[in-house]
Amino acid sequence: MTSQHVLNEISQPIAERADINVADLSDDLLASDQPLVLRGLAADWPAVRHGLESADKIIEYLQEFDSGNVVTALYAPPEAAGRMFYNEDMTAFNFEYRRMALKDAVQQVRSHVDLPSPPSLYVGSTNVDHWLPGFREQNDFPIQHLEPLVSIWIGNQSRVSAHYDFPSNIACVVAGRRRVIVFPPEQLSNLYVGPLDFTPAGQPISLVDFNAPDYERFPKFREAVETAQMSVLEPGDAIIVPSMWWHHMEALDAFNVLVNYWWRSSPSYMGPPLSVLQHAMLGLRDLPEAQKKQWQELFDFYVFNPSPENVDHIPEAARGVLNPMDEQTARQIRKMLRDKLL
Repeated sequence: MTSQHVLNEISQPIAERADINVADLSDDLLASDQPLVLRGLAADWPAVRHGLESADKIIEYLQEFDSGNVVTALYAPPEAAGRMFYNEDMTAFNFEYRRMALKDAVQQVRSHVDLPSPPSLYVGSTNVDHWLPGFREQNDFPIQHLEPLVSIWIGNQSRVSAHYDFPSNIACVVAGRRRVIVFPPEQLSNLYVGPLDFTPAGQPISLVDFNAPDYERFPKFREAVETAQMSVLEPGDAIIVPSMWWHHMEALDAFNVLVNYWWRSSPSYMGPPLSVLQHAMLGLRDLPEAQKKQWQELFDFYVFNPSPENVDHIPEAARGVLNPMDEQTARQIRKMLRDKLL
């Protein structure tokens, strides 16, 4: 099945609005539990205007802010067709890491613009404030109170396999176009996710090639496609991707720039939930079924459905880590974990 057939099967567009400007970015809007495209949200950014002029203009503009710090770029040969993935037997990746100055990486991408079948060079998830200090003074969203991590992504045609992020995300297309395909979190079992501990970019990814899905190997992917939503973002457009939603990102043009903001809806002292999952795999996954059921009930009682009446019988001063989570309780739990893991 070809890419075009897959795209034709996705009939539901991502919800969108064209009446939102930067001043309208309320916390309620950003907390959407459904993906939302915001057309033209960053149309007034100088970077977007330069990108609309030409690749050379946006490159020249970015270089005004270049700190000179070295970045890690991903290089894949032309036969990868922009897909940053594993090799055939999943013993390694189909790309290599290259350390280079940001300006050199950008110029290499520029040198590939006119090639009919270029290699891929991809600078991903690069901290804007460190590598391009001053950029956000001219190109930014007023969400500093959320303490976001702001990153820039630069490359030519590329495909980032479907993955989730724990932080909420608003991503803005600065140059080029992006096709975004999203799936609800409950599609996990239909997306055929790869390893947790050996990933191309840190997050586990779908092993399905969206350009040529193998439905004999991945039959349940058809069910995922039925739930998929898709949109193509133009320069200046942004998309809100809620926490844990699966998203497949495809850069469509020969020179692409994207800026995204990640933020947590919970305090950072609570730690990353993925660590809890990994620890649960270590301690619980391979227990006898009866014991796993008992621990499932404990997790439900203490974690997923806690109730005040569960601890009412304990004096408040003696509840310890059963008290509502705050920074002090988080430190206490971390100490307990360190003591037990050593």
